[in-house]
Amino acid sequence: MATALEKTPPRKTDNNANQTHYYVTLAIAVAIGLAGTFLRFLQDSALLSAISNILLALGWFIVFRVVFRIMK
Repeated sequence: MATALEKTPPRKTDNNANQTHYYVTLAIAVAIGLAGTFLRFLQDSALLSAISNILLALGWFIVFRVVFRIMK
C-alpha cells in the first residue's frame, strides 16, 4: 500500500553569500591591492611607497570586511 507524502514548503534561508555585490566588491578590492603592489615596484620614492602602502591597506581592509560579512 502506497503512502501519501506531504509536500513541505521550501525553506527560506538567510544565506546571502551568493549575492553578486559581495564578489564585485571583492574584485575591486583585489584590484586596489594589485595597484598598490604595482606602485611598490615602480620607483624608489617615499611618496610612491606611502601611496602603495595606503592602497594595500585599503584593499586588505575592504577584503576582510566583505569576507566577514559573507561569513556572517
